[in-house]
Amino acid sequence: MRTGHQETGEDTLVTAALAGDETAFAAVVERHRRELHVHCYRMLGSFDEAEDVVQETFLRAWRGRDGFQGNALFRAWLYKIATNACIDHSRRGARSATSFADLPWLQPYPDRLLDQVAPGETEPDAVLVTRETIELAFLAVIQLLPPKQRAVLILRDVLEWSAAETAAALDTTVASANSALQRARATVREHHPVRPAPRPPSETERELLRRLIEAHERADADAALSLMREDIRITMPPLPMCYDGLAMIAPLIQRGLTDPGEWRLLPIAANRMPAAASYLRAPGETEFKAFKIDVLRIEDGAVAEITTFDTRLFPAFGLPPVLAMPR
Repeated sequence: MRTGHQETGEDTLVTAALAGDETAFAAVVERHRRELHVHCYRMLGSFDEAEDVVQETFLRAWRGRDGFQGNALFRAWLYKIATNACIDHSRRGARSATSFADLPWLQPYPDRLLDQVAPGETEPDAVLVTRETIELAFLAVIQLLPPKQRAVLILRDVLEWSAAETAAALDTTVASANSALQRARATVREHHPVRPAPRPPSETERELLRRLIEAHERADADAALSLMREDIRITMPPLPMCYDGLAMIAPLIQRGLTDPGEWRLLPIAANRMPAAASYLRAPGETEFKAFKIDVLRIEDGAVAEITTFDTRLFPAFGLPPVLAMPR
């Protein structure tokens, strides 16, 4: 169970927090904010909704602090509360997805924030943020699962909790948790093809992103299309659109690079994948304004998938609303 080690200093802080010291409570939960946010993001697929549920988690923890069992790690207790808060949130929204194009709530996660919880030499038990557990394709697939199955899959296969720990967190039996895990894994296998183990963006991927950005900025649709696979897919959450194959996508790319105006793009990274932030200067305007974020999945040296998002998360990526251009 990757719940980490609590040092004496944190134990003292936890004791004070549970005794009703609001300052101590705020300090101890804040230490876990980012990793809990990543956990809730996996559960919900939405950066913004994860933020709301983390706040709800802290409120539930404060109100229910008398129920904390001293024989459990405080961090694991927070994960239990967060997981159940995510399940409740999903059920309240009564949302369901049947396909990858049916995920209007899906949002990207900035790598610069994932780096805050990435395992390091001094934090060997930090929450896992490897590419295979955070990439958009995996997140999209697990959104097809019922909330409790999704929770079991994440607790068991991502956080590496035991069956007993998972059952306890979800107030169910080990047999029920194991059954949910089997069903969840079967769904993931059906919709998420086995690929080589994902790695952080390679130099080859960064070079392909650079070439795609250059083609985009000079409005060279042919050059952009030459970097894409024949079976490329483009989706655009929150719009329920899915484009499959170069034949369908070519007219979209040709219009998109020439009709709206002049483009400037910045290379970024999201979900451990190469990405680009696009700014558009429309005809008659003088500024390049934030327009979209494209997250790329690259296979065999070509772009296999592009997921296009709107501008809502530009601040989370540390991106300005208007691009300052040199005079």
